[in-house]
Amino acid sequence: MTYADLPLTIGIEEEYLLVDRATRHVASEPPAAMLEECEARIKDLVKPEFLKSQIEIATPVCKNVREARADLAWLRRTVAETADKYGLAPIAASTHPFSSWTEQKHTDKERYHVLARDMQAVARRLLICGMHVHVGIDDDELRIDLVNQIAYFLPHLLALSTSSPFWQGQNTGLKSYRLSVFDELPRTGLPERFDSYGEYQRHIEVLTNAGLIEDASMLWWDVRLSHRFPTVEMRITDVCTRLDDAAAIAALFMCIVRMLYRLRRDNQRWRTYAPMLINENRWRAQRYGLDDGLVDFGKGEIVPCADLIEELIALTSEDAEALGCTDELNHIGEIVKGGTCAHRQLEAFAAAEAAGASREEAFATVVDMLIEETVKGL
Repeated sequence: MTYADLPLTIGIEEEYLLVDRATRHVASEPPAAMLEECEARIKDLVKPEFLKSQIEIATPVCKNVREARADLAWLRRTVAETADKYGLAPIAASTHPFSSWTEQKHTDKERYHVLARDMQAVARRLLICGMHVHVGIDDDELRIDLVNQIAYFLPHLLALSTSSPFWQGQNTGLKSYRLSVFDELPRTGLPERFDSYGEYQRHIEVLTNAGLIEDASMLWWDVRLSHRFPTVEMRITDVCTRLDDAAAIAALFMCIVRMLYRLRRDNQRWRTYAPMLINENRWRAQRYGLDDGLVDFGKGEIVPCADLIEELIALTSEDAEALGCTDELNHIGEIVKGGTCAHRQLEAFAAAEAAGASREEAFATVVDMLIEETVKGL
């Protein structure tokens, strides 16, 4: 069996902020009964996050992107229906436009107590949400090799997903301010490079034996080997407010993985670039999103994101066909044309102020948009 013929599976995790429908503020103390009802309906696919005002869902292992999208729709819908009974709503955005992290409380779990104790204010600021995409690969050495190569594509994926332009009532000037907050944690950013799975394990053992981390789940890199599952886990993206955008980005990541399979089958590989170069594109995606281009390292110049994404879609089109996600991959073009959630938040805020709304009213308009988009098309 060739690498390109190996079966791939996919799973998607999303984190949501819970907001009060009346005040539009983050619900710092959501009723325990709400989470209990979600757990009763969704079982093991929902859990509390670090902060009480957050909730995390995860699809089961899916055979393809279409199946993952359907499960994601059901999970979003179930959380939204349950939250609504308590006057709350989930928003799939990576930051809240105006609520303050200083008013939040962390969840009463031992792991989170340890995190809060060790990280202090860095952890308390984590009023942020992300989307993680797992692609199943039952070969440890191959997973290490792919993580080394995938780093190049991470800024492209981030640029397509941005949903965090505001922080504590301020326009940050960044399309993904979430990443600025998350990067304050240790063991974040681009992944380390390892020549083998054995080398990776030896490095993990140094940290665990010294008592610095409990296990590899405390490596919070932009892409990593999942500790719990035999997957490559992409973690750089903001959570996407529109379900179709989430499915499209998940499809693109899965296609990139399969494309790298094909290269390996043909004794080729994607060129690896120094972290200092990839970090420049990571910053540009964080700062500008799709608006101001990324560096084409081969050309040595900044190229419009639209051109780079178009090339990437063409590069992975045969993989999308093989994986049955051509429609989802083609939706990437719609994101490039119409912008991300970050663009829509900024536009909604500006339009409300231009129509005479106060700053507070304009932010309420943004939250209402996020509530609506989170469940649109479910």
